[in-house]
This record gives sequence, structure tokens and C-alpha cells, in this order.
Amino acid sequence: MKHGILWDNDGVLVDTEGLFYQANRSLFAEHDIDLTPELFFDWFLLENLGAWHLLEARGMNADEIGLLRDERNRRYSALLQSTSDLEITGVKPLLTSLQTKVKMGIVTSSRPDHFHLIHSKLDLLPHFEFVVTDADYVNSKPAPDPYLLGLEKLAIAKEHCMVIEDSPRGLRSAISAGLNCVVIRNHLSRHFAFEGAYRVVDNYVALGAVIEEFLCTT
Repeated sequence: MKHGILWDNDGVLVDTEGLFYQANRSLFAEHDIDLTPELFFDWFLLENLGAWHLLEARGMNADEIGLLRDERNRRYSALLQSTSDLEITGVKPLLTSLQTKVKMGIVTSSRPDHFHLIHSKLDLLPHFEFVVTDADYVNSKPAPDPYLLGLEKLAIAKEHCMVIEDSPRGLRSAISAGLNCVVIRNHLSRHFAFEGAYRVVDNYVALGAVIEEFLCTT
């Protein structure tokens, strides 16, 4: 196949960003930090900081923060296990329509255990040739490493590859890797401009139209 698509996972294929927010918000609330949706967007989806820097400023050491990360991850896993409907509406029909036209892979910042928890209840993975999780690279998004690895696995020229993302740090990762990136916005990101994106869309019908245009013009 001439073309390829690299899909982000959380917020693009599955509606998990809200659960990750809940896990973080409950944890930081116990340390008198009000993690609002706006701060979550800025610190987690834009800057890739988390809110750990606030605890570091209070004198918390790396080992203590590591234990809190483990607790956050445990809470997130529990939320994933207790939630049955994670697939975003419109995703599966679009993937089915594309499967014979393009090679597709998933490039995510998720931990492998979280990724497998999510997809154990779904039937999306047969549409993809491979999955890249945070266990497969050193530097996470917004570094280019995840998408460069995905591109290598696709074995397709950059100009024929498209990335589908929902976050600023994901967009920056794709751009740094030299790839065209379409951003699909959600309730957390509707205020953000996503400068440098190939296109910015608000639903999967529009996303499908942009992909078809890309396949016909590149």
C-alpha cells in the first residue's frame, strides 16, 4: 500500500482522557491541589509535565513522587476496569472503511498495561498492523521518537503518511517527525488553535473526508 496512517490512542480511538483526568484529580486533591480541566490540559496535554512539579516545589523527593505515580496508575487502571464503553462513536466504521486502503498503526504514550486493559474490551486492534506504546521508546511525545518509530514500522515515505492526534504535544511530536498531522478536537481542546496541523476537525465524518482527500492528493 502506498499510504499509511498512525493513530494516537487516548482521545482519538478511545474515550479515556476523562478517566485519566479523574485519576489525577483525585490524587492531587489529597495534596490540596485543585487540578481543574484547564490545568490538566496545560500540564498534561500541552507541556507533558503532569502536576508533579508542584509537589517537587514543596520538597517532595523523586522516590515519594514515584510512589504517587504508582498510586495514580493504580486508580486509572481501576477506572478502566470498571468502564465498559470506551470506544469513541464513529471510529470503528472509519477504520473498517480504511483497512484495505492504507497501512495503519497505533502510536500511544500509554503504558502497555493500560493499553491492554482498554482494548481487552474492544475489537479495534484487528484494524492495525502494530502498536507502539511507551515501553518501545525513550523520549515520549512531544519528542519525535514515537512517530519516527511508527514511521519505520510502516515502511512508507513521510509524504504518504498521516498522523491522527488530539493533543498539542501529540501534534508537536508528529511535526517534529516531519509528518502531516490531523487533529480531532474534543471538549478539552476546543479552545486551542493547533497551529501547524494539516487540518483540524471536530468529528469523524470530517476526519474521514480529510483522509480521503489526503489519499487522493499525495
